Formats: sequence, C-alpha cells, structure tokens
Amino acid sequence: MKIENPVLGAVEVSDDKVIEFPAGLPGFGNLRRFALLHEEGGEGKIFLLQSVDDASVMFSLSGPEQLGITYEFPLSDEEEKALRLSRPEDAVVAVIIRKGDEAPTSAGLRANFMAPVIINIRQQRGLQKVIDKGSCDIILRVRG
Repeated sequence: MKIENPVLGAVEVSDDKVIEFPAGLPGFGNLRRFALLHEEGGEGKIFLLQSVDDASVMFSLSGPEQLGITYEFPLSDEEEKALRLSRPEDAVVAVIIRKGDEAPTSAGLRANFMAPVIINIRQQRGLQKVIDKGSCDIILRVRG
C-alpha cells in the first residue's frame, strides 16, 4: 500500500509491515494501524511512526539507547497478551520525541520516557504503555 508521509512523500509499505495497535495510542484510539518509516540510506536512529489510516498523524521515535538511556519497566499479563509476546527478545522499546517548546528552558528535543512504545517485531503488534512515576528504573550512560 502507498502511504503519503508529510516528510518523506509517497512511501510504499507492504501489508506484512503494518503494525497493529489494538488499543490505538492515547489520544488517537481510533487509529490502530501504523508503519515504521525512515529515510532511505539513513542510519535508522530516528523513525517515523506513521498512521496508515490518517496521513496527518505521525510520531518521531527513537530507541532509548540512542539517547544514552537504559531503562526497565514491567509489562502486565494483559499487555503481554495484547502484544502476543512470548519471548522478551521480540519486544522493541522506543520513545516518542518532539521539539521542545519555545521557552529557553525547554529548547531542543524532548523524549517521553513515561509513555514508551513497545512493538513485538515478530507479531507486528504494538502498544503505548503509560508508566507510573515509581514503576521504572532509568539509567543514564555517558558515551565515550
């Protein structure tokens, strides 16, 4: 299928690469099918999570490790079932990033670590988990 992406233009995505979000994403519950896109020849550090059903809805994603972050959080039985996750290594975690507000104290990029996107890459199923502030560990790494 062809997707019109506002950044990359017309992009061809095969049906088997469409990721199903059974519950949608918070604030976008009616949109359940997304594709992960990136620029051809790019290093794949930033991906675009593009709605298949509404071309105007797109999120920038990055792996937390690309931002120097390692963090862990539990998945509930319901979340594992929604993802059809049987092997932890099939889960990929990403965070939504966006440009900061205009105020000088929030310039640059902002990453939402309290609502990561989890994708079962084997089953093409995803969800966005809203984390309670006390239920995850965040570790910052210094890059050498």
